[in-house]
Amino acid sequence: MSKRSKGVRWSLPLIVLSLLGAAGCSGDPAMVRLIESRRLAADLHWQFTKATDAANRAVMASDERATGFASDAEQAKQGVQSTIDALGPLLQGLRYADETQLLQEFSSRFAEYRALDRQILELAVENTNLKAQRLSFGPALQSADAFRDALESLSVAGGDRWRVHATVNAAVSRVREIQAIQAPHIASDSDDTMTGLEQRMAAAEAAARAALAALSPLVAAGGRPTLAGARTELDRFMGINAEIVALSRRNTNVHSLALTLNEKGKLTSVCDERLQALEEALGTRQTGGTR
Repeated sequence: MSKRSKGVRWSLPLIVLSLLGAAGCSGDPAMVRLIESRRLAADLHWQFTKATDAANRAVMASDERATGFASDAEQAKQGVQSTIDALGPLLQGLRYADETQLLQEFSSRFAEYRALDRQILELAVENTNLKAQRLSFGPALQSADAFRDALESLSVAGGDRWRVHATVNAAVSRVREIQAIQAPHIASDSDDTMTGLEQRMAAAEAAARAALAALSPLVAAGGRPTLAGARTELDRFMGINAEIVALSRRNTNVHSLALTLNEKGKLTSVCDERLQALEEALGTRQTGGTR
């Protein structure tokens, strides 16, 4: 251990006291407490802004980063509460009734903010809409392409070629229709709208399966294993689609964003106003509590 590390570890309040003593203010403890109150009020506002910013980043972030930002937000909120606990007794000791009232109003609103933010962050880190989108653009797309490729490689008798071609196109277009419906389903915030989209998906699936059934008597014997593979790929695609729908129904990204922009936005504005008023009120105070 170095000689410096064995020395006195100075906290910011002790540094403030030291500087004031050097400036000849050590005989005015009220001034010391007033300066410390101003510092804590400024730090309180900064911690609250930091918590809000981290929470907003969590709502907008991807899976991994959302969890990290949510942790940052929680740490900042703990810092806010610690500063409230330190500032309250100082203001009461100085008998600053107006400032104490402002801090109490902020503390009450912050408790509401904290409860709502916890709900928002729990939704945000689930990222169900983002997970659904990734399934849609990844495994679902790959399975739909494999379904198309299998059908387009069917071997058929010459006289039925045009009928097979038309039926294959019908089956593939129905799967593409389901793919197209996935995006608005993931983005929707309406249960009724999602229900309507799911009904369209079900109708498209039924049409695709009917097309596969119509193909069975048209393909040559050598093409039947390929047709069976296409059925398997359709089953796989619909399984992935069911996962997408379930994740989309959770709608955590949409809900967390809506709560952030609406209810939380209003609470944040009120909290900011109280903190700004507190800083301004302390800024006009002079020794002895006068303004």
